[in-house]
Amino acid sequence: MRKSLGMLAGALALAAAVSTGAAAQEVRGKKAGDFVIGLGGIGVLPANDGGRTSLVGGKVEASNSGTAQLDFTYFFTPNIAANLIAATTQHDLTLRGSALNTDVKLGHVWVLPPTLTLQYHPLPTSRISPYLGAGINYTFFYGYGGSKTAPVSRVRVDSTPAFAMVAGVDYELAPNWLLNVDAKKILLRPDASVNSGLVHARVNLDPWVVGASVRYRF
Repeated sequence: MRKSLGMLAGALALAAAVSTGAAAQEVRGKKAGDFVIGLGGIGVLPANDGGRTSLVGGKVEASNSGTAQLDFTYFFTPNIAANLIAATTQHDLTLRGSALNTDVKLGHVWVLPPTLTLQYHPLPTSRISPYLGAGINYTFFYGYGGSKTAPVSRVRVDSTPAFAMVAGVDYELAPNWLLNVDAKKILLRPDASVNSGLVHARVNLDPWVVGASVRYRF
C-alpha cells in the first residue's frame, strides 16, 4: 500500500508539472474517436458488509490494498465512452465473530477484477469534465498463500461476475494530457470454502475502488 501511495504521489507531481500554464491554453475537449490510456494508483477498500458462514458462524473479511492501475477509454461520441481497467491486488482474509471466539487467519489471495463501464460525460468541451457510468465486473481469485490459523489448511474463493458503478472527473492539463480521479463501487459477493468445503461462506466484499491517474489521449 505504501509503495502504491508513492506511485500515486509521483503521478500527481507529474500532473502538476504538466499543468503549468494550462489555464492559458485553449481547451481541446473530448471528441468521438478519442482513445485514452491512463496510468496511476488505486486503493481497493472492501466494505466487508455482512455475509454468512456455515457451521461456525461469523463473517469473512478482506483487508484494504493498493496497487498501480492501467486503464483504457474509447469515446464513441463526445458524451459516451467505454472504460476498461486492469489491476491486481493482494488481500488478507480473516474470519471474525465466529463460534471459535477468536479471529481466524485464512491466508491471503490475489484478486484480478477487470471492470468495463459505459460512461456519460455531460460536459465534454469543459476543462473540468465529470462523468457517471455503470457496467460489469468479473473478479478472478488466485495466488493463495500466507499464514493460516490451525486447523485451516485450504481456502478457496469462487471467481464471480458483479455489477459496477463509477463517478469521476477529468481535468485537461494540455491538449493530450488529462488528470483523472474517480471512485467505483463494485457489488462483489463471492462464495468461499474452507478445508475443501467443510465450511462455506458468502463474502460480501462490495469494495470501493478509488484512484487517480495521468491519462494520455491519442
